[in-house]
Amino acid sequence: MLKNHVTYVLFLLLLPMTSSALELRIFGTIGIQSEAVLPHSAANNDYIALRDIYTRVALHVEQKLTNDLVIESVLEMPFDTANMKVQHVWDQKKDVTDTTQRIAKLKLTSKEYGSIWVGKGWVPYYNEISAVVDRFSSFYVGYATYSTLREDELLVYTSPDMRGWVLNLARARGNGDREENGSFDDRDQVTLSYSNQGTKLAIGVEDIGGINDRKVLGVSLAKTIGSFYIGAKYERNDSDIENKNFLGYDNSIAKNLYLEYTMGQQKLKAHIAKVEGFGESIFHLGYSYQLNEKTTLFAEYYREQRGAAIASARGGFRETYWDEGGKAFAVGFSYSFDVNLFN
Repeated sequence: MLKNHVTYVLFLLLLPMTSSALELRIFGTIGIQSEAVLPHSAANNDYIALRDIYTRVALHVEQKLTNDLVIESVLEMPFDTANMKVQHVWDQKKDVTDTTQRIAKLKLTSKEYGSIWVGKGWVPYYNEISAVVDRFSSFYVGYATYSTLREDELLVYTSPDMRGWVLNLARARGNGDREENGSFDDRDQVTLSYSNQGTKLAIGVEDIGGINDRKVLGVSLAKTIGSFYIGAKYERNDSDIENKNFLGYDNSIAKNLYLEYTMGQQKLKAHIAKVEGFGESIFHLGYSYQLNEKTTLFAEYYREQRGAAIASARGGFRETYWDEGGKAFAVGFSYSFDVNLFN
């Protein structure tokens, strides 16, 4: 269970601090935006409010065991600055995940054999397939995909880089869809990527299982050409779900195109997507300015045809306007910090 993973994290903190191979640091991000939101339905009022942008603080411990072997542990907690609570800004009532921690994992890395980690953390499918089109600064990231972002009870193996090729295998125990008997299936993922000279191509499969035997198949492409970055993604659901009002219905697809242009400390961003069953037509524009090494300022416009991300003021999953979606104008900042406590 995840509680045990947190215990492991705390155990690593008790490692002798006399070793020159041990590193202890605290890091995180503080982010908040002011937004004007206009729901598509007249039944919900327009509003102006503050919203947190995934503020978190984390403790990282790393111990070099041999020249080739490193063990590390991360415990990362969320803090909703707009509501002044220790909670996930979107999953405020733990409807999607039953844990408060954003990340709580143990990882063992070998240059020769790759890495393996256990606990709660980012899933490989999101990192390899979805993240290539998910590069905005505001709250409105992570919604134009069928993938979850993080899972608990997760075991992940990542191969070493083999001339640009990287393989990921993952299983999140009991985090798939519900079975006929009421229990939850495992969530399995396989991804394979190839990177070379500014180009990255990845394919992935997420087997969510359950009574509807749902799978998500995805492919992504990312390319950097001078000051331009281009990201594209295609996903398709393979399931026994026939009702198009339900997420993951059979043959539903997500198509995304993301463009970014960098001018010194400034970035211009644009994203168009069609995510059937979740947001539908999505349009996103953004501007960001890197004020200094730690601080980013931004302004963004986000629009979704149906419900995915747009919710009531400072609300989350339960308060999402599922039927109608809406649009939002947001301006805000993020500040990152990273402090070595022991090295």
